[in-house]
Amino acid sequence: MTTATPQRWLAFDTSTDVLSLAVARGDQVWTQTLPGGAQASSGLIPAVLAMLAEADMPLASLDAIVFGRGPGSFTGLRTACAVAQGLAFGADLPVLPVDTLLAVAEEARWAQVQAGAIASDAELTVLALLDARMDEVYSAAYRWQPVPGAVHGLWQEAAPLQVGAPEKIHGPQDLAVLQAGNAFAAYGERLPQPVSAHLRCEALPTAAALLRLAPALWAQGLAVPAEQAMPLYIRDKVANTTAEREAMKAKTALDKAAAQP
Repeated sequence: MTTATPQRWLAFDTSTDVLSLAVARGDQVWTQTLPGGAQASSGLIPAVLAMLAEADMPLASLDAIVFGRGPGSFTGLRTACAVAQGLAFGADLPVLPVDTLLAVAEEARWAQVQAGAIASDAELTVLALLDARMDEVYSAAYRWQPVPGAVHGLWQEAAPLQVGAPEKIHGPQDLAVLQAGNAFAAYGERLPQPVSAHLRCEALPTAAALLRLAPALWAQGLAVPAEQAMPLYIRDKVANTTAEREAMKAKTALDKAAAQP
């Protein structure tokens, strides 16, 4: 009787202001969190090589390179795709692109399980929300269902990926939708309001979440050749012009004035 070789993954996400990195060999996982943003472009490769060395896993021994493809910071997404492509080409590996909002949903689910708020096999709907800057929010909703006899459950899209003003975000109508992401501090009252405060939690698209998602996505055949490591953009514009920013400030001031009794 032969024993299956444990799968080996390298995962990273640079779509936010945090650089999240992880490697896994079967159930063994190494994780690291570093400053993201502009520092990710210079820090990611040295951090990857150091972590692989710590885990005694040569790059060529990996099954695939898993990365957050977006949406998120334009610079961060380009960094992730460039590094994923370069490493994968050099080691002749496939890449496994993962939507960052799906990673947010998984990170939130895992946090709820670890906190004892839900059972590990409980169904869950998550509205993932990431600050898109420019007074907008990235959003998507997912439903998680356990798969009988399988270690990993299955995520399904419940509301499509979108970007827009916080007031225009529309998610599933389920009463128990968990809102997760990093948009609450900036847009809290302007976002759809949950039925109770405990249905909101801070969550980022971590590399550990990418690793938990990887086996199911791999089994679905979603790994692609290195040259297909492309970012997922849903907005072409990087920043508002000065005139647009001033107009937004004026509108906000007028809205506040109109709301005064």
